[in-house]
Amino acid sequence: MNIAVLGAGMVGRAIALDLASSFDVTSFDVSEQNLQLLQSKNSSPAERAGKIRTQKANLQEYNRYESWLSHFDIVVTAVPGFMGFETLKTVVNCGKNVCDISFFPEDALQLDTLAKERNVTVITDVGVAPGMSNLFLGRHNEEFTVTNFECYVGGLPKVRKKPFEYKAPFSPVDVIEEYKRPARLKENGRIVTKPALTEREYIAFDEVGTLEAFNTDGLRSLLFTMPHIPNMKEKTLRYPGHVELIIALKLAGFFDETEIEINGTKISPLKFSSKILFNDWRAGPDEEELTVMKVIIEGDRSGVSRRVEYNMLDRYDAKTKISSMSRTTGYTCTAAVQLIAKKLFEERGVFPPELVGKHGDCFDFVIEYLKERGVIWRRNQLPAN
Repeated sequence: MNIAVLGAGMVGRAIALDLASSFDVTSFDVSEQNLQLLQSKNSSPAERAGKIRTQKANLQEYNRYESWLSHFDIVVTAVPGFMGFETLKTVVNCGKNVCDISFFPEDALQLDTLAKERNVTVITDVGVAPGMSNLFLGRHNEEFTVTNFECYVGGLPKVRKKPFEYKAPFSPVDVIEEYKRPARLKENGRIVTKPALTEREYIAFDEVGTLEAFNTDGLRSLLFTMPHIPNMKEKTLRYPGHVELIIALKLAGFFDETEIEINGTKISPLKFSSKILFNDWRAGPDEEELTVMKVIIEGDRSGVSRRVEYNMLDRYDAKTKISSMSRTTGYTCTAAVQLIAKKLFEERGVFPPELVGKHGDCFDFVIEYLKERGVIWRRNQLPAN
């Protein structure tokens, strides 16, 4: 079976390497450097990297997709968020089954009719969060009446370095977008919108310490696929103090997109800031980082209160030289590819992970697949508050 991976960034490379142990894989990217990293001897596991074909391609040339993808069975879209929706739409139009981790701001469910017309399966937002958080909710929504859902997640450097104490596993533009986009939450049965970075709280995590949590727009499809759940929220985690710095930059206009003129040159503050922050936030090739995540699901079954909690702490893998965020996001995506390839999930249309996780066999497969790769989710059955 032939798999195309569109995008060879940090997560895209992890996806390609993992899939190469089972399939014939071709990685597409506009960056020669990204493709060389994938093929280099320093890219681990080296034996898999040698099996991956690479093709330099401007993935915004959507008119070329039909010829590029003609002989592939499944496509993974791992492009930056700003081009994710159009990329996914074009792949679906080509009649290809696809798994997506682009996390674009548009509603992927808009493509459901097109996917059904093209008779393809699309699993979207299939990363860590959104992704695994959705999968958990989809499964337990089948088991009891859910009344409350909470997700807390963050990718953090092991070594805290001032001023931001943060390293981005992907483009600073996408991180800044997360900080700018208004956060949609569900409160008492109503969708409410609040500014990102608001309602900060402090939470203690084993082996990590106290982190600050703040509103971000991470619920995405859950707002529409799970309209019966009255309370839902997703918050991002950072080391304490990070948010104050981001708010200061935001209020000062560093994230504005309107161009300003400096000595006859026009540039948007956002592009300037992204360029500066890229150097400060970029993780070194062997820099250790971690991903921490907590999911809480509460509800009722036959009059008995239920509370289920999932926790995950994953770290940079020094042996494979794959970052934790790449592992936790990428391996969730490759598990979804396997679901399609093994015909464990064959429904046609667009399916965020909650509509996949409701099937017990799919849920169990993903959990075991991640476990085999050292991404361990710990479940606690707790008394409801």
